Amino acid sequence: MIYRHGWHILRLRRDFIMMAIAPARPSEQSASQALGITVADRPVDYGFVATALAVLDRDRRRCPETPLLTLALPAAPMVDLYMKDESAHPTGSLKHRLARSLFTSGIVAGVIRQGRPLVEASSGSTAVSEAYFARLLALPFHAVMPATTARAKIHAIEAQGGQCHLVEPHRLYDEARDLADALGGVYLDQFTNASPATDWRCDNIASAILAQMAGEPHAIPEWIVAGAGTGGTAATIGRHCRYRGVATRLCVADVEYSAFYQGYRDNDAAARCPLPSRIEGVGRPRVEPSFLPGTIDRMMKLPDAVSIAGMRVASDLLGRPVGPSTGANFVAAALLALDMTAEDRAGSIATLICDHGARYADCHHDRRWLTAQGLAESVDVAEMRLRTMLLKDAE
Repeated sequence: MIYRHGWHILRLRRDFIMMAIAPARPSEQSASQALGITVADRPVDYGFVATALAVLDRDRRRCPETPLLTLALPAAPMVDLYMKDESAHPTGSLKHRLARSLFTSGIVAGVIRQGRPLVEASSGSTAVSEAYFARLLALPFHAVMPATTARAKIHAIEAQGGQCHLVEPHRLYDEARDLADALGGVYLDQFTNASPATDWRCDNIASAILAQMAGEPHAIPEWIVAGAGTGGTAATIGRHCRYRGVATRLCVADVEYSAFYQGYRDNDAAARCPLPSRIEGVGRPRVEPSFLPGTIDRMMKLPDAVSIAGMRVASDLLGRPVGPSTGANFVAAALLALDMTAEDRAGSIATLICDHGARYADCHHDRRWLTAQGLAESVDVAEMRLRTMLLKDAE
């Protein structure tokens, strides 16, 4: 029937609208049901997703790239040593990058949601950075950490509104999972997710180093040296350098109590270390999922006394205190520089300042703590040897 009057047209439109919004009668089937297709929906708060990603992007835009410092080694005058100062991040460490990546990945994957508690297992620095981002997004944050964690890191987490749960090191992973389950939250699991959450192709620490070195005398470093905590930073550096087609090799400095070196040397993903690392931020009792040995060209295993001695020497050369993981990086980079010098090769090496030494004022920079650990005398001997090896003029 053709309606010729305006009110008839309006009534027809109204009838169609009512049919469209009315619930289907039990006897009626949708097209999918008629075909035997079942449908399940999961609600997504796209407003939270958009807002949260915008907050993270604003943080990224506000943060300038961390500086690349130069350090002179008299014993290796032909080698330019660069140290990328990751302590300049708002949360004071290299882990600021990782935390932002983990949050971005978790938001777009739908596991980080408005009001949902976040839980992390950490030796401290990652949790400090994650507490910062959790506060920006108004999300509850809980850090599960070894009872030996430096007090300065605990205070930094609590200052951002996070809660700290101190446990025995061997219980770290299980306690974090159990807490997340009890809270109905999400276990961020940096040790598994660091590598997949980080974009190794662009906008990462390796791309930043190469960009900052572009105008230097030896623009492509012979080596980049990093430590391994999750393994994610090392994996990002190794993959990015190969992706870019540069000849830069990756050296990873491991510490005394850690499974990484054994896992790398023996190609054994099941390698274990029975004792917890004394160098916070690096070294793990197991080979973590984010540790990718195929991206690494060389590993060095350093005694803890040498890493701490390196911390002291690097602190003096930089004019401010750094942490023990930076000490391990510095020693490995310096030894590579000596090798190049012995081969009469010029070039450059880059490594990382992981965090500020103030976090370790009551432990690695405290002689009483070193004495309690049985390290005081061995650190003194290692420091003397390092200064003799590195700070004398090359003959």
